[in-house]
Amino acid sequence: MSKKYLPKSLFTRSLLILVVPTLLIQIVTAYIFFERHWDNVTRHMSGALAGDVAFLINQLKDVPSKQKPSVVGEFEMATGIDVSFENLESFNPKKSSDYFPEFQSLLRAKIKEKFTVQKTTDGEYIEVKIAFASQVLRIITSVKRLESRTTTIFITWTFGASLLFLMVAIIFLRNQIRPITRLAIAADNFGRGVDTPDFRPHGATEVRKAARAFIIMRERIRRQIRTRTDMLSGISHDLRTPLTRMKLQLAMLPEDISKRDDMQEVIAELNDDVAQMQNMIKEYLDFARDEGREETIKIQLDELLKDVVSDYERMQQPVVVTIKNKVEIELRVSSIRRMLHNLIDNALRYGKNCHVTLQVIGSYTEIWIDDEGAGIPEEKREEVFKPFKRLEPSRNSKTGGVGLGLTIARDVVMAHGGIIALEASPAGGLRVLIRLPI
Repeated sequence: MSKKYLPKSLFTRSLLILVVPTLLIQIVTAYIFFERHWDNVTRHMSGALAGDVAFLINQLKDVPSKQKPSVVGEFEMATGIDVSFENLESFNPKKSSDYFPEFQSLLRAKIKEKFTVQKTTDGEYIEVKIAFASQVLRIITSVKRLESRTTTIFITWTFGASLLFLMVAIIFLRNQIRPITRLAIAADNFGRGVDTPDFRPHGATEVRKAARAFIIMRERIRRQIRTRTDMLSGISHDLRTPLTRMKLQLAMLPEDISKRDDMQEVIAELNDDVAQMQNMIKEYLDFARDEGREETIKIQLDELLKDVVSDYERMQQPVVVTIKNKVEIELRVSSIRRMLHNLIDNALRYGKNCHVTLQVIGSYTEIWIDDEGAGIPEEKREEVFKPFKRLEPSRNSKTGGVGLGLTIARDVVMAHGGIIALEASPAGGLRVLIRLPI
């Protein structure tokens, strides 16, 4: 369950690794400081002030009235506390506040006289009134005698330093994660056939090592594709020459042989075999080429789809297009156009009518190609994507190709970073779903 709520990005997770321990340290430190240091300091400060007040009370009890002013003056000079006498009527026990309970508790334990404790209106001083004999002893001293400002300073500096540390950590984390993001973008672009010529290894040693490994792998794959394409091109050239000679020889057969009843069927079968072999060679090349040499460009996919469908409309083919959203996308135009023609041809060949739909869902664009044919059983839908795989009887060598159409379509879609799948169509036949990232 906890994984569900964890952040997904590496930057956020790394930041969490830094923030959580830092916060825990701050909380534990603050708790220990307040529980131990704050209580001890407050107790000592309250005890010192209560002791000074109790000392003054005891001194005033033991001296004659005439000497009290001199005792108060010496006390003020020694402690910095202001002391004065007021009439007894100014004392009101009900005005005592709940401020400084530690001080009041200690003072209550040291003197027997009644007293009140209040803060002044500006909050900077504390006023203590003590009902002493027939007078009221008024004592005013700074709140700093009972409150330590170092605590606030300590907490402020601690959290301020932690915040500064986190800001520096965020800057360093971004610099360390940026090369990983670039590597991911380069890998994704390569998977979609988009070149990233300015990609260079950056960052930490491990990231540089991974980037160099990616560059080497990319070059190996490109070299392998070029080698395969060149090899198939050579084979195609070598095969087309004898096939052309065979076709020419069949066309140049003597008239007395070509018109014989027993030879006409043989010649027709040979011509059909030659045509099938030529078609096979073309599909081999399309399968091996992988469209690696075509550059991607940004186009309006909806306009491309309308243009493809218009080819069938001119031939009065039953193809209908529905555009739900306009979308601009980076594609290899020729390969996408050829793939769409291939899929629509299949829909018309096996399903009579064809309905093409384009719509945008989130960060993807979807193309649906629906037909009204017999469809393909669910358990066999994945098999038809395998090279040279044909389903009997509806999809055989007499009515279709050699079984590379859907294989090539999947290669084209995957080269653009998308997916292709077969589903049941609402029209009763087969639906080809193509999903491409925008």
